Amino acid sequence: MSTETAAPGPATADPGPVTGPATTGRSRRRTVKRVLGIGALALALAAGGGYLWLSSTATVHNTGNPDCMAVTPTDAPAGAHRQVCSTLADMTAAWGRGDADAYGAVFTEDATYTTYVGTHYQGRRDIAEGHAALFDGFLKGTELADSYLGIRFYGPRTAIVTTRGDTYEGSPEKPDELSKTQTYTLVRQDDGPWRIAAFHNTRRQKVMERVSFLFDPDTRPRAEK
Repeated sequence: MSTETAAPGPATADPGPVTGPATTGRSRRRTVKRVLGIGALALALAAGGGYLWLSSTATVHNTGNPDCMAVTPTDAPAGAHRQVCSTLADMTAAWGRGDADAYGAVFTEDATYTTYVGTHYQGRRDIAEGHAALFDGFLKGTELADSYLGIRFYGPRTAIVTTRGDTYEGSPEKPDELSKTQTYTLVRQDDGPWRIAAFHNTRRQKVMERVSFLFDPDTRPRAEK
């Protein structure tokens, strides 16, 4: 009796990875995500570089004079220029000492005070109390820096002083670039000392200013041309 062994059949080929519409779709989505990611990164780098360029080229020509008495006032009554500068010097010194009462004392009783963030104080007491908190808080130990752009007198009892200004700390030297533009309205009441009746502070947005000048050069002030 013989036993027959079946001959082995042909080897089955390895079908390899299965591909189909689902696999192809996932691959395409990954490719699209990579392309979008690279594009977003390129745009971010371009935007960052553009911002840095705008910031570095946003220069100011009219930087003012740090010496109040060196600025030539318009229509100043006799002795008024020195008295106005003295009042502003007293304000700066009080800030440097962190003395809120002395700081408030250079303002009139009904003075208004608007900060660059839009906070609006009304009256000497409000100004002094607000700055007492500031001097004990995030403005503690800071100094004031001012550079005078102009001093104009309107009659014997009113003066408008415009400055560039900023706060600084940790260095005996004032900052080279002052980030704010400030307007002081000073008055003299009943032949007494000059006091600040209104103060308004604006932060300079130098990149936006630069964009404005690039798109429309006619918006540039004469002093900056």
